[in-house]
Amino acid sequence: MSHSLPLSEAITIAAQAITEVMSGRSLTEVLDQLNAHERPIVQSLSFDALRKWVRSHELIKQFVPKTPPPEVDHLLSVAIALFMRDGSDGKGYATHTIVDQAVRACSEYDKTMYAKGLVNAVLRKVSLVLQPPEGQPHYPPDPIPMYVPAWWRANLKRHYSKVWQSILFAQAKRAQLILRVNQKQHSREQYQSLLHEVGIASSPIESVAGISLSSALLISNPVPVSELPGFYSGAASVQDAGAQIAATLLNPQPNDLILDACAAPGGKTAHLLELADCRMVALELDGDRLGKIGGNLDRLRLHSEKVKVLRGDASKGVWWDGVPFDKILLDAPCSASGIVSRHPDIPFLRREADIPSLQYKQREILTQAWKMLKPEGLLLYVTCSVFPEEGEDQAAWFAQQHSNAVRLGAPGQLLPTEANDGFYYALFKKNGP
Repeated sequence: MSHSLPLSEAITIAAQAITEVMSGRSLTEVLDQLNAHERPIVQSLSFDALRKWVRSHELIKQFVPKTPPPEVDHLLSVAIALFMRDGSDGKGYATHTIVDQAVRACSEYDKTMYAKGLVNAVLRKVSLVLQPPEGQPHYPPDPIPMYVPAWWRANLKRHYSKVWQSILFAQAKRAQLILRVNQKQHSREQYQSLLHEVGIASSPIESVAGISLSSALLISNPVPVSELPGFYSGAASVQDAGAQIAATLLNPQPNDLILDACAAPGGKTAHLLELADCRMVALELDGDRLGKIGGNLDRLRLHSEKVKVLRGDASKGVWWDGVPFDKILLDAPCSASGIVSRHPDIPFLRREADIPSLQYKQREILTQAWKMLKPEGLLLYVTCSVFPEEGEDQAAWFAQQHSNAVRLGAPGQLLPTEANDGFYYALFKKNGP
């Protein structure tokens, strides 16, 4: 039975979720522990609070002279983000509702109970700044940059001196809902017709970075996946258009033996299988995430005796049976600095010291993958990062280390846009053994 959560409870849980993120826990992990009826609204509130962190904290600083304790700060940041919803998606709330429900939320948690008066006063002042009363001039809201730590901002400034700010503005916006149509069930045009029949408007994304995409669809007004025709029987998946380049570049053929080296949650594995009847090994080290690959393949009706899902470390060869692969997709563990609009907790979790240790892991996996590739085989190196240390620097290092690695055409660094997240792509062919 589904019942919606009162806004006050959702504000309380979202504020506590943000407290968890600030202590170093992934928001996905926190949200996974919620009940099904709690998750959508709590995810929406906590994502918005993190995306609008820079602006909400300017306002908290303006109206609260002494820094409030974290629990109060996080509750205020969730409530202030609600004032910044434009209401165009029908999800805006009236000012008095936000104030009333936030004050009620204070009563639901012993660490914020004392702050009801403060929260009431601050939110009333903030509401006048963000939503001026009738008759007062209304200014369009300033674009809000995504919060990132100082070292991250310095990295962007150093490498993207002309566009670093536009990257942060793009990543503070809510991510678009982009689908990948399962070509084994419907063509893109056929699925658009099914969407149209249930009143969901969509438009094709024909290409990203000059790579043609045959399955990408942008949903104009996001809906829950439960409303998408045939979603639970595998008609479509949610996948960013930038991520859909991977399978297209590898161009799987029937009976190719392909390794997806860091496969969870299985989106790219599934895309390869949708494009061709290939033999597939999906490898994943994280036992908790391994189940997601099987779950996705179940929903998409892609399981067969040609598909193996294995637990193993891509930087080591102990799991490998010694049969070389025709093609390897290496979507390497990385900072995830390119997918912040979908995972706005990332800038709060990542540390500067993570980058060199990720670089080391990426090089280990690249080196091992090359040993498992057939002569004339293809290796696609992918990260969802915008930091060159994890992208072009790694591709250049790899080419210099392996004289039999020939670089083929690939998009290289993609920066986040309306249609795609930030990714890096390098494609190598193995010339001889």
